[in-house]
Amino acid sequence: MSNTLIAKAAIDRRLAEIITPVIEDLGFELVRVRLMSGKSTTLQIMADRPDGGIEVDDCAEISNAVSAVLDVEDPILDAYTLEVSSPGIDRPLTRLKDFETFEGYEAKIETGELIDGRRRFRGMLAGVEDDEVLINIEEGTVGLKFDWLSDAKLVLTDDLIKEMLRQRKAAGAIDETQFDEIVEDDSDAGTANAAGADKTE
Repeated sequence: MSNTLIAKAAIDRRLAEIITPVIEDLGFELVRVRLMSGKSTTLQIMADRPDGGIEVDDCAEISNAVSAVLDVEDPILDAYTLEVSSPGIDRPLTRLKDFETFEGYEAKIETGELIDGRRRFRGMLAGVEDDEVLINIEEGTVGLKFDWLSDAKLVLTDDLIKEMLRQRKAAGAIDETQFDEIVEDDSDAGTANAAGADKTE
C-alpha cells in the first residue's frame, strides 16, 4: 500500500495502513512514519497539508486522533512516545508528486541498488517523467525509477528557505512584523534563524 520512502520497515508499513485513513480524514497527508527503538520507543509521524503549510495546532489534532486509533488497534507492544511534526524545510521527499512540486531545488537521493556504479545522487530536481524522478547531476540529467529510491530529501539552501518563508507569508502563517530582522539579514545567523523558525513546529 505505502511505498518504502513513507514507511520502510514492516511495522512502519502496518502503522501507515492504520494511520493514513485517520490523517486523510482530517484533511492532511502522511509524509513519513518511523518507529524508532532505542532506550525508549518513539513513533515519529510527519504530516502535511495537500498544499503545504501544516501548523502546530494541526499536529496536535493529528496526534490526538492517531493516539485514539492506536489505543484500539494496539500494534506497538512497548510503551512509546508519539511525535507528530511538519516535514520541515529540508524535508524528506517520499511521494512521486514531491519531486514534481520541488522541481528546480537541490536534493540528495539514494537508491537501494547501485545505478551505474553509484547509490548517491545530488543535484537539481528536474521533475518527473512517468515513474521516473529526474535529477540534474554533473554528468547530465539522470532518470531514476521511483521504486529504486531508498532515501530522498531536499538540501537546505538559501533559495529553499526564501521560498518556504514566501509561501508561509502568502498563507498568512507569518506575521511579517516579527520577521523583519531575519528577512533583511543576509548573514548566516539570519538564515539559521529563519530555518529554525520553521523547524519548531
